[in-house]
Amino acid sequence: VQLVESGGRLVQAGDSLKLFCAASERTFRTYAMGWFRQGTTQVREFLANIRWDSGTTYYGNAVKGRFTVSRDNAENMVYLQMNDLRPEDTAVYYCAATSSSQYSSSLYYDYWGQGTQVIVSA
Repeated sequence: VQLVESGGRLVQAGDSLKLFCAASERTFRTYAMGWFRQGTTQVREFLANIRWDSGTTYYGNAVKGRFTVSRDNAENMVYLQMNDLRPEDTAVYYCAATSSSQYSSSLYYDYWGQGTQVIVSA
C-alpha cells in the first residue's frame, strides 16, 4: 500500500487545517489507519487511529477534542481535521496503515507516507 499525504502548509495559531492521505490500493479498506507527527524530536507522536469500518477511533491526549480522523473507503482516503491549531502542533504529519489491533505505537504500522509539513505561527 502506498500512502501520500497532502494539505500541510503554514497557518496561524487558532486556524483550522485538513490533511489528506491517499492510498493506492483497494486493500486499503482492510487496514486501520493512523496519523502521527514528528517535530524536533526523533519520536513519532501518535495522534489518531480509525478502524477499517470507521466505527472506532482513538486519539492521542495532545489532540483529543481538537483533531478528528475520518476515512472514505470508496475513495481510498483518510482525513485529519485539525482545529484550534497551536505553535506546538508544528511538525511533519504522517499517515500510516496497520493490520494490527494495536494503534498507539509507530512500531505496529506497516506502511507510511512521506509526510506533509504543518507550520503554525504564533
